[in-house]
Amino acid sequence: MIQRILIVDDDVRHRALLSDYLESQGFKCLVAANAVEMQKQLVRYVCHLILLDVNMPGENGLEICKRLRTEENLIPIILLTARNEIVDRVIGLEFGADDYLPKPFDLRELLARINSVLRRAPNLSEQSLEAIDLKLQFGPYFLNGRARSLLCDNQVVSLSTEELSLLIMLASKPGKAFTRNQLAHQVINDGGDHKPEQRNIDMLVSRLRKRIEVTPAEPRYIHTIRGVGYAFTNEFSKASGS
Repeated sequence: MIQRILIVDDDVRHRALLSDYLESQGFKCLVAANAVEMQKQLVRYVCHLILLDVNMPGENGLEICKRLRTEENLIPIILLTARNEIVDRVIGLEFGADDYLPKPFDLRELLARINSVLRRAPNLSEQSLEAIDLKLQFGPYFLNGRARSLLCDNQVVSLSTEELSLLIMLASKPGKAFTRNQLAHQVINDGGDHKPEQRNIDMLVSRLRKRIEVTPAEPRYIHTIRGVGYAFTNEFSKASGS
């Protein structure tokens, strides 16, 4: 599986240098000059790690890092900065960064740190989906997260691996709005290693709605949260643990 790294830095030459080097090492790189461009890339693609420059105009790297973690975005982040102040490093780590590297740095050290962070990063799809011990009754349906099954009036509902994984993730926290990025990282593909692009989450939601909603255009269970993503809501749901 080719891993995708998003480089967020307002210095065009530095972006190009990092991108060229990391692609020569087998990564796929995306670039962004600021927080706005970064967000567009995150909406369009699943990224496995973000190289985030601290000193940028507008929303700086520390602020971006804090915001992503507040949004429960778990993509690993390595902060890059021209400064080597202890306070920046401490604040960055407190805000949820996975590592911190002051400029100038050796590209081989950056590569080593990237590989180290990626090795430590949890397999979110396996950990979050397989560990869910969810039993949920909603409408005529009964969802069993551990058994990974959905019944409708005691009859098995045929869902694809991705459709079922998506439903388990959403239903595990009724009312919680999941971003497309979170869902893309946590939904398991039939192929195992490949993770779907965020734009494919919309198609997956559409397919799932056709399976479980009486009127897909007016969903009762899976709702679109404008500007965020999707949430599972149903006031008649009943959940229990085994």
